[in-house]
Amino acid sequence: MGLCNTATPVRRIAVGVTAVTVAFALSGCGSLIGRSQAEDIAEVHVSSPELREGEPLPRDYSCKGAQGSPPLRWSSQPLPKAKSIAIVVDSHTPSTSTVHWVLYNIPATTTELGPNAAEEPPEGTGQAPLPSGKPGYDPPCGPGTYRFTVYTLNDKVERKQGAPPLDLPEILKQIADRTIARGRLTAVNAR
Repeated sequence: MGLCNTATPVRRIAVGVTAVTVAFALSGCGSLIGRSQAEDIAEVHVSSPELREGEPLPRDYSCKGAQGSPPLRWSSQPLPKAKSIAIVVDSHTPSTSTVHWVLYNIPATTTELGPNAAEEPPEGTGQAPLPSGKPGYDPPCGPGTYRFTVYTLNDKVERKQGAPPLDLPEILKQIADRTIARGRLTAVNAR
């Protein structure tokens, strides 16, 4: 399946807000503003049969449930430069920002993931180590804003030959630097 659907281009500055914000926050930097170098990005429409924009995160996909990561679907205008997809799930409260899941190098032709994809991710994908040190989906809990952001990238996230394994800030930086389209579905508070 290919990526399809028309979308309006938006300023590229917005793409850095999720990925680079979290990278800066996790690295201890006080500034939570990130900026990417590209001029424009396309919009990705993100949906889910289980999540609704602006509504509470269902219990099954929170720390109180056992379903793991929720199913997600996405579409955008045709993007000939698309090489991969990345998903970043993060949460924000007035006092904290946390990353709950980063799945990257999803084939660019993929337009959806089923429930609990963190346990059986698509072949060839990677999952970033979370602040806990483990990769995978760390279910959100309690009050907050939970953002399920899908990025279309013009390349894959890669480790340089001989370099140590990628850490979360480096993965988020590569996602921000390679983004050509972005969209998100936001849930508020966990049931």
